[in-house]
Amino acid sequence: MSQFDDMVLNMTQTTPEPEDYTGEDGLLYCGKCRKPKEAYFPEGKSLFGRDRHPAECDCQRAEREKREAAEKRRTHLEAVERLKQRGFTNPAMREWTFENDNGKCPQMKHARSYAECWEQMKAENIGLLLWGKVGTGKSYFAGCIANALMEREIAVCMTNFALILGDLAASFKDRNEYISRLCSFPLLILDDFGMERGTEYGLEQVYNVIDSRYRSNKPLIVTTNLTLEELQHPEDTAHARIYDRLLEMCSPVRFTGENFRKATAQEKMKRLKTLLNGKESRL
Repeated sequence: MSQFDDMVLNMTQTTPEPEDYTGEDGLLYCGKCRKPKEAYFPEGKSLFGRDRHPAECDCQRAEREKREAAEKRRTHLEAVERLKQRGFTNPAMREWTFENDNGKCPQMKHARSYAECWEQMKAENIGLLLWGKVGTGKSYFAGCIANALMEREIAVCMTNFALILGDLAASFKDRNEYISRLCSFPLLILDDFGMERGTEYGLEQVYNVIDSRYRSNKPLIVTTNLTLEELQHPEDTAHARIYDRLLEMCSPVRFTGENFRKATAQEKMKRLKTLLNGKESRL
């Protein structure tokens, strides 16, 4: 019992610091913030013969809150890191954020609104079909939404059908489990839709994934270089049932403007010429 008694006494006693002092009420006070480090039990109450118990002064409370905030921040960062490792197929997608946006995509405001209204989008199962010419910012738009939601610890998977079909071909026995895992994410983003091979097997698997997502009643975001005209008037029945599902699940958003990739390439070429001309002038 002596060990138990010692443990309880250690819990009920307060260890004073050199600058601490005893106040007029007989309690120990912090020498820094001048707040009590002890408090009396309610009148007539005691514990193991003691009439008081430890209490937090302002200094101790601030230090505890600081530790708790740091631990909460660490736990949050670890959770976000796990989500991004699991949800992105390309590490470069981590940089597709609202903070890194160059402001040249006029549709980006819709991405912010979608992320901000995520709970409503999820509840009403509202998806997006991002269509337009190559290099107009569709993938970046979707990546910004993905990163914003992951920062809120919401799981997102951003992938493409080229990778999905490769995975399905490699693990035929676990095909249903693989598709179920894709559909388990609160938000699924399919990038560069329409770029995959249009074989009979491929089209069947594309339909299986999209139809399963449809039945999961969860939002889907798709980026594609196909035009809305092509999506509304497919070439055959196999494509028709895929496109019909997409148009039912996702609201079309058209991307217009300059080709950012072409502009970036031109800027790099311009920079290269400047550097080379500068080097020549020093020779």
